[in-house]
Amino acid sequence: MYQKTLRFNQQTPNHLPNELAALGNRLQALDHPDQQNLLDSYHKVVTYSRQRVKIVNLMSDTLAQLRLDVKYLLFDLEVTQAERDSAIAQLKELQ
Repeated sequence: MYQKTLRFNQQTPNHLPNELAALGNRLQALDHPDQQNLLDSYHKVVTYSRQRVKIVNLMSDTLAQLRLDVKYLLFDLEVTQAERDSAIAQLKELQ
């Protein structure tokens, strides 16, 4: 009935883009006095990136469910209108 799809084609929500993982590796290998400050900033970016992916995937799933719900509602509306038209036609025949 409802199929879950990931927007970014990632295996897991914790997956990092290759470029971001490469940046982390370079920062680990860096011999610089500000290395820890850079690593702290890097970890914040990674955390925000993962949160953003989770939010986008959640929103994508929500939109897919909403589209499905709208299709059901439109079907119900069409059936209800057909029933109403049928009932009106029957009333006219009785009069």
